[in-house]
Amino acid sequence: QWQLAESGGGLVQPGGSLRLSCTVSGLPLDDYAIGWFRQAPGKEREGVSCIMPKDTTNYDDSVKGRFTISRGHAKNTVYLQMDSLKPEDTADYYCAADLVLWQTSCLLTMEGYEYWGQGTQVTVSS
Repeated sequence: QWQLAESGGGLVQPGGSLRLSCTVSGLPLDDYAIGWFRQAPGKEREGVSCIMPKDTTNYDDSVKGRFTISRGHAKNTVYLQMDSLKPEDTADYYCAADLVLWQTSCLLTMEGYEYWGQGTQVTVSS
């Protein structure tokens, strides 16, 4: 049984940092890219960052230079380090898995991401 579980969300002041974790079970991560998406109230879900099995990464322009995606030592956990947070980063954050047997890079669109977690809430406010 597959599972993606996000953790690490919370309330942080503008300029602060949070590290989100996505723990994956039941999927062979050598074949899957992991993406982070977010959905703010009243807005569509959007791609934030993703990482390929060989650690190639991709970032949305809105988070480049502030967010860093990485895999843990055990490889079944993917982190999203979020620095210099802004109020507009407030959203529910989701991780998802995309089978990428024939892709050379991961995508920041929802299509192709078959497995999703339940999300973790991030609020950036003073």
